[in-house]
Amino acid sequence: MAGMATHVITGAGSGIGAAVARRLHARGDELVLHARDAGRAKDLAAEFPGARTLVGDLAEPDRLSWAFSHQTLPDRVDSLLHIAGVVDLGGIGELTPKSWHHQLGVNLVAPAELTRLLLPQLRASRGHVLFVNSGAGLNANAGWGAYAASKHGLKALADALRQEEHAAGVRVTSVYPGRTASPMQAKVHQQEGKEYDAGQWIDPESVATTILMALDLPRDAEVNDLTVRPGR
Repeated sequence: MAGMATHVITGAGSGIGAAVARRLHARGDELVLHARDAGRAKDLAAEFPGARTLVGDLAEPDRLSWAFSHQTLPDRVDSLLHIAGVVDLGGIGELTPKSWHHQLGVNLVAPAELTRLLLPQLRASRGHVLFVNSGAGLNANAGWGAYAASKHGLKALADALRQEEHAAGVRVTSVYPGRTASPMQAKVHQQEGKEYDAGQWIDPESVATTILMALDLPRDAEVNDLTVRPGR
């Protein structure tokens, strides 16, 4: 992808999202960083000087259109990077509808709505939509039902979008990282009752490298699905 491209990024506050934002910011690209509230937007703007912010709560996807109607959307979007996510482990017999709605809302419905709202700009620039999925988007394990359902749905969203927007020149990529050292992974270990050692898992910078590779690939090729697993 050419220099000075404009990237809209969710999840830039930590983990994989922060690693990707740092790399794109360092090379001089334009960043539009999603934040759930004004306070978080202020923090992101301070961390990434020159970046713009877009405020809206992914946990309330029905209100994103209203929230964005009071802000200025970027005129150009070269890539939309869906990296934010939430996880709440529990058996099917334990998880409440609230937990299901929260994970499906943030992990699936919000990316669909954000994509819909920015699709005109993506079409105009022949841009790229990239979904950071999960190994749980390919295989569901016990205790991961709701999270895996949201990520399986995210795969379906990406696959359908790829077919729908191919003629418009919009590229669509799903990245499926294994366990990655991040605050989310620390929370997962806490829920599992296990000790967390970040050194045992993928460095977010390694996942960021694969994401930038997909974004920077020449137009004669497209990465559809990319699986990244711990190398240790």
